[in-house]
Amino acid sequence: MTVPPDTASALVDVIFLLGRTVRTALSHMEDELLPAALAGVLFLLWRTGECRPSELAAEMCVSQSALSRQIGELVERGYIERHPDPDDKRAHRVRVSDAGVEVLRGVRDRRAARLREALADWDETEMNDALRVLGRLNDTLAPVLTDNARRTA
Repeated sequence: MTVPPDTASALVDVIFLLGRTVRTALSHMEDELLPAALAGVLFLLWRTGECRPSELAAEMCVSQSALSRQIGELVERGYIERHPDPDDKRAHRVRVSDAGVEVLRGVRDRRAARLREALADWDETEMNDALRVLGRLNDTLAPVLTDNARRTA
């Protein structure tokens, strides 16, 4: 079934606004353990697992040069470990350290608490419906992201 153009445009708008709203609602700068951009890099590295920075940049759809400063800052804070790539001595690999896992846990706990508070009037059925629809949307769009990342790598 083909999605009508007006419906697709409306969904693009809602997705954009949802992303903006979620980032704003769940991030309170005064009590954040880590700036949102660094938390995003750390989270994606944790989900991706140990890799080269170029692989993480492709996963994030950013250039490696754009990512290198953030990786450097996370290494300095002790949240990412960097070591030589055994397959290529000119390259290195990165992974989330134990301290990085702990800070991620703290960021996630704080954001989950804010979300629980914001959605206090939602019932379990509404929450499960949202999880199902958003999960399906993510599963549908994830291959597009991967294909785009491969084309730009």
